[in-house]
Amino acid sequence: MTKKARFALVALTILGLTVLPSLHIPSNNLNLFTLQPVKAQNAPSQNPQRFIIEDIWRRVYELLPDLPKENQYISKETGKQATSNTLVARLIRYHMYVKGRPPIYRLDWKLTIADYLGVNEVMFEGVYPGGDTLRQNPMDNDRAVITRMTRAQRDALVNTLVSIFNPNVAAESQPTPKPTPTPTPTPNPDRSLPSLPQPGDAQQLKL
Repeated sequence: MTKKARFALVALTILGLTVLPSLHIPSNNLNLFTLQPVKAQNAPSQNPQRFIIEDIWRRVYELLPDLPKENQYISKETGKQATSNTLVARLIRYHMYVKGRPPIYRLDWKLTIADYLGVNEVMFEGVYPGGDTLRQNPMDNDRAVITRMTRAQRDALVNTLVSIFNPNVAAESQPTPKPTPTPTPTPNPDRSLPSLPQPGDAQQLKL
């Protein structure tokens, strides 16, 4: 290494020791990958989606009171009946969190129903909602309940879920009014047809 290069290296080292300490970065509050503040460990946990889902499944049962609740399962934590762990609540969690499907389209809900009917994607007990919090995994029974429902009942369930998640669906589903066709005039049989040209008519035009 030349004398000039050694001098430059020493100068850069001194500069780094002088500038870097002034850059105070609290590393315990930053995510090194995203450079976003990390939530403090002692901060209270909030899960607003849980309350949204609870409101939704309650609304579904208000609109479809004959729909089975299937909330007879026992909680592992409390040893009591988990009355809030209903069929619709588990269906919503499976649809949104296990499969990652949007909740505002009928087609996606029909795919989820097809999973329950065993004609689409395979379902696994290990990731089914309620399997880790209830003493008995409710997946098989939930699938049996939905299978016993009529097609009209399943369609009503899908339509209700979509209408709640997407309040604009009613307006979107309104048929576009068709323009009133203009009536074709009916020919009048009493109206005489113009007479055909006769020999000599061309000569009269010269007059």
